[in-house]
Amino acid sequence: MIYILEDDSSIRELVAYTLNNSGLEAEGFGTPSQFWDKMQDGNPELILLDIMLPEEDGLSILKKLRSNPDTENVPVIMVTAKVTEYDKVIGLDGGADDYISKPFGMMELVSRVKAVLRRAAKESSLKDDAYKLGGLYVNPAKHIVKVNGENVVLTIKEFNILCLLMKKQGVVFSRDQLLSEIWSYQYDGESRTVDVHIRTLRQKLGPCGNLIETVRGAGYRMGGGED
Repeated sequence: MIYILEDDSSIRELVAYTLNNSGLEAEGFGTPSQFWDKMQDGNPELILLDIMLPEEDGLSILKKLRSNPDTENVPVIMVTAKVTEYDKVIGLDGGADDYISKPFGMMELVSRVKAVLRRAAKESSLKDDAYKLGGLYVNPAKHIVKVNGENVVLTIKEFNILCLLMKKQGVVFSRDQLLSEIWSYQYDGESRTVDVHIRTLRQKLGPCGNLIETVRGAGYRMGGGED
């Protein structure tokens, strides 16, 4: 569902009609109070937000949306009669995903809406790309590591090693491969660096540390065995 917050009824109705006839669902609101009431029912897929509104201006609404964890990721396209570069910068810097100025063509609007929805869907899939194994939870996009529900703080290198092993569970990585993947280069005689990072990583993971398995003569893998 797409929410349209626009006080001009003719524009609001035309935009809603066009979107509904383009395979999208849309609902319009003439005032911020109506919009906020509807938001209590759940988040839309996208919001078309005018700047010049009664009760409360669009930039203020955008700020509230972005400051609330429940709505911070809802895509917003600013739709406004303001056309100066400064106004666009203010809207985009405030967290808008796109900006379209009146007057605009309906087909252009539909194209912009679909583009933002595609981008949002891709970003959402990346954010949801979390890994779980036993009591270990890793979310690469949000940089979260939890052991039995408790947050664990890792260095960047430790975190990157863990993400790689979790992503490729069961795959054995040699020390040279880990050096290449995590440090982005290889250097002879320094594979001990990998061992040190693995050891501290295991320590920080506590009861889940033994999920990182040592494969004798080969390297490491995420599996759950003992040294």
